[in-house]
Amino acid sequence: MQAAELFEQEVKPPEVARRLRVSLKSAYQWHQLWREGARRSARPRRKPPPPPAGPSAAPRASCANSPSRTPFRTACAPPGPAGSGVPCC
Repeated sequence: MQAAELFEQEVKPPEVARRLRVSLKSAYQWHQLWREGARRSARPRRKPPPPPAGPSAAPRASCANSPSRTPFRTACAPPGPAGSGVPCC
C-alpha cells in the first residue's frame, strides 16, 4: 500500500526500493502491478457466501454402508441397497 501511494506521487521504483528498504526487483514488480491496476490486495476482501441451507446441503456419507448410516439403514429398512433407498457405493 505504501508503494502504491509513492507510485501515485510519481516516485520511481529505485527510490521506492530505497525508502521501503526492499530489493530493486521487488519495487519494479510492484510498479508493474500498480501500472496494470492491481491494487486488489489493498482492497478489503469480501467474505465468501454462506453455504446453502436445507437438508440437501448437509454433507453426505461417502457410502451408504458407512458406519454412520448402518444403524439408520438396519433400523428402518431391510439390509442391502435395494431396501435402503440409498444408492450403494
